Amino acid sequence: MGDRSIHERVEWLWQLGRKHSQQFCGPDATLARKRYLALHPTHIMVLKCMDGRIHIPHATNTPLGIIEPFRNLGGMFHMGWPYLGEVVANSVTDAVERGRRVLLVITYHFSKGDRDRGCAGFDFDTEASIRYVHGIKNQMEHTFGHSRQTVYPVVFGFETDEDALILHGPGGIWNLAEATPVQGADPARPDEQALEQKLRALYPDMPRRILLDLLPLVLGNIRHIGEIRATGREIAVEHREWVICIGRGFDFLHEPNMALIVGPFSPDLSGPIAKAAGIIGSNMASGRIPDDGFLLLASAPYREAGMDRARAELKSRFLSQFADEVIKRERPDLHPKMIVETAVLDWNTRRLESIGPGEA
Repeated sequence: MGDRSIHERVEWLWQLGRKHSQQFCGPDATLARKRYLALHPTHIMVLKCMDGRIHIPHATNTPLGIIEPFRNLGGMFHMGWPYLGEVVANSVTDAVERGRRVLLVITYHFSKGDRDRGCAGFDFDTEASIRYVHGIKNQMEHTFGHSRQTVYPVVFGFETDEDALILHGPGGIWNLAEATPVQGADPARPDEQALEQKLRALYPDMPRRILLDLLPLVLGNIRHIGEIRATGREIAVEHREWVICIGRGFDFLHEPNMALIVGPFSPDLSGPIAKAAGIIGSNMASGRIPDDGFLLLASAPYREAGMDRARAELKSRFLSQFADEVIKRERPDLHPKMIVETAVLDWNTRRLESIGPGEA
């Protein structure tokens, strides 16, 4: 990727988006999602950092389209933010009205190998990020009830060197990188009954339906960690991001250290955008990425043609224009190197559709 021009990299990204949509809409993936939801009906939501390395479906071998993602700088959220509270509450209400419970996962991330590969949003202070996400968990319980029988919020760590989940619960902390991965001679078949018992000890008050639907994520992550260890994945030591994404609908960008994703949830988006631009500038200055340009990609999802899509167009154009103004003001040295792409995402097909710069 490093030897391609910025225009070649942008075209590659659009091709990646098209490939993702084709796979998502294919009969295999469509039937896999339906079968998965029939077996595991709990609605799963994940709050996570804008760091592109944190891709929970990939790390748990979960079909795309099952887990609903929310991203922001450092995984920082507050249920008092009007738009975030509205989106989360609407998603929960929709699930409950269909008879589904909700597992609400709140994440922090770090690197076990190098502190500087951790979360820049918290200045690489993992303990500070852990304290913060437990505060979000308290907000979720205040909003949806302390009994946790319908909405069960949990804190997960994400160790980026091995994509390992660290589960926090009333019964302690469980690092899946330290889980016994095998029973007998076959390393691909963990002891599911033992893992279920471990989960029950960790979350003694978790409804059984939610626990059984959490188990596949645990199994998938243990297998994923094993695959990483077996293949000897090279750890990306440094930031190499060349894309700033703002909005929602970027699940196809699961390449490590490629994109910084700013969700449209905070009342003040200028801070995360400026932080992301600073990382891009540092990457260029240090030679980690070419200095011929970078991409700003704005996206807003829609579910129906007509009014819903038209509103998504307005959202996406607003976000791209707002981010353009912030970067022009905060990083005038970078602004001339920025390519702006504005898009909407068809949520039903995950197809990213360019709408051009346009005028709202």
